[in-house]
Amino acid sequence: MVTVAEARERARRRVDQEQREWAASGGGAAVLEVVLRPPTERAVLTDQAAAIAWVRDWRGVADAAPAGVEVQWGVRQWPSVGSQDVPERCVIGGADAIAAFAGTVARREWCTLRDRAERLRAEFGERSEPDGLASAIRAQWRTLQRLTVADFETLIQVVAWLAEHPASGWRIRQLPIRGIDTKWLERHRPVVEALHSATAGRESLGLRGAPNLVRVRFLDPVMRPGGLCDVTVPVDELAALEIEPSVVFVFENLETVLAMPYMSGAVVVHGSGYAVPRLRVIPWIRGGRIVYWGDLDSDGFAILHALRSHCADVTSVLMDEETLLAYRDLWVPEPKAAMGTYLTLTEREQRALERVRSEGNVRLEQERIPWEVAVAALTVASAPHTLVDVSGQGLQLGSLRDKISVAEDAFDWPNAEIDAMFYGDGPSERT
Repeated sequence: MVTVAEARERARRRVDQEQREWAASGGGAAVLEVVLRPPTERAVLTDQAAAIAWVRDWRGVADAAPAGVEVQWGVRQWPSVGSQDVPERCVIGGADAIAAFAGTVARREWCTLRDRAERLRAEFGERSEPDGLASAIRAQWRTLQRLTVADFETLIQVVAWLAEHPASGWRIRQLPIRGIDTKWLERHRPVVEALHSATAGRESLGLRGAPNLVRVRFLDPVMRPGGLCDVTVPVDELAALEIEPSVVFVFENLETVLAMPYMSGAVVVHGSGYAVPRLRVIPWIRGGRIVYWGDLDSDGFAILHALRSHCADVTSVLMDEETLLAYRDLWVPEPKAAMGTYLTLTEREQRALERVRSEGNVRLEQERIPWEVAVAALTVASAPHTLVDVSGQGLQLGSLRDKISVAEDAFDWPNAEIDAMFYGDGPSERT
């Protein structure tokens, strides 16, 4: 026997499963049929009180049934108890009736979604393709349902204004809509974009976004635009800069970017992780010689692959198996490993990635590698370029031992002359 409570639970599950489709289409054709499985004569004789209570409960549903709910009855002829009317099935027609039968919470949530979907069709139906608006409602139904009353009204105003001004080029701050600000649009951008695509036929909101900023340090004083050493500027402005660095360092760790010593013909760029492909629009980076250094983990190799996919001349530093094993005691686990295949990696890099994975997806962070080792490796990778001294003439380094020696001396801060060679204007504070 299917109890009234069990039937209501089935209705609740149907609401959960189907309400987004009902909202998109109207829900009028929805039907839920519950077979009630009346008791057999034996079951009645075993527990007659339970059978009577079950029939009574369904009789109460039938007597108070709202529109759309029908309890269908049948007759059973039983030798022991005679002719009995029993409920056989409950048929509920229409989304409203199914949600009402499911209970107060389901009805309230469905009515909110239904009313908002109908409002969207009333406001934007004439300027939208029916399938497009239905798809937007279907995709964003949960957000539409959970918006506060004030946020839903703001949403209507935003979508209407954007439909009238699809290519305004304005900033969010300029929109003449009460209650709209940058944070509001950040929180609700997916639903705004979905409805805008349906109403205006275009994915872009036509608004001017925040500039795509890149942090850059010019390690050679001769190359500094306007004398600036450390700048954060939009990508398009960097692309317009007419310079020809002999080497461009791309690092994922900002502290490493800031710690780099002055170097002839060199620029260092903060890669910002998976945003690194944006550097391809900067001609002097895309066509230049790039030295990349990232964390020794799967993400580091994925980012290296992304950079190398857009820039032809990319050499990695300290991203090999030897470096990984030399600092085993400093490994940490990766929170979430990148599992891709990276065809641009060299054999040496591929071996290091395989070792990272075989050791259980470990990570050796850039900052764990001693600075004197890092400077020596970066100096070698940038050769034949030179560290510059205070006179600006350049300190030529010969052998690898010379490079390491200078790096070690600089790291140990032996005197003001070496400080000036690395950091330009004089001794810097040690940390």
